[in-house]
Amino acid sequence: MATASRNTAKSNLDPANARELIAGLDKRHFLEELAKLTQSFAADPGNPSSYACKDCVRCANCMFCEDCEGCYGCTHCIACELSNNCTHCVDSRSLNSCAYCVQSENCANSAYLSFSRNLSDCTYCFGCVGLTKKDFHILNQQFTRQDYFELTKKLKRELGVK
Repeated sequence: MATASRNTAKSNLDPANARELIAGLDKRHFLEELAKLTQSFAADPGNPSSYACKDCVRCANCMFCEDCEGCYGCTHCIACELSNNCTHCVDSRSLNSCAYCVQSENCANSAYLSFSRNLSDCTYCFGCVGLTKKDFHILNQQFTRQDYFELTKKLKRELGVK
């Protein structure tokens, strides 16, 4: 078993050898190999296939991002974490296919969100939680487009954000 354990850490094994080695692992050796993979991933802050990213860690296929961690396929994002296919988001976490989001978390397929959590298919939401397919909402209350922009301008000034 120890031979199998030492050899599985090599990623260049041909499929037949890899299958044989992995099939021979018992619980202890499997968990050892998993721990080695986890440790090597944590130790490698590389950004594979990313372009012009600055101070990013473990981001892949991203472009023009800064200070992001664990993102995939994002462009022009700043200080985001664990987000996928996002663009122009700032200080946000766990977003999927979002654009122009600020300090938002766990949102998907949405755009122009600020201080929002758990939104899906929304646009122009400010301080909202748990909405789906909504537009021009502040604190989960709907507003006209004009009122939305007037109120968010005042709120942003009050909160000291752009």
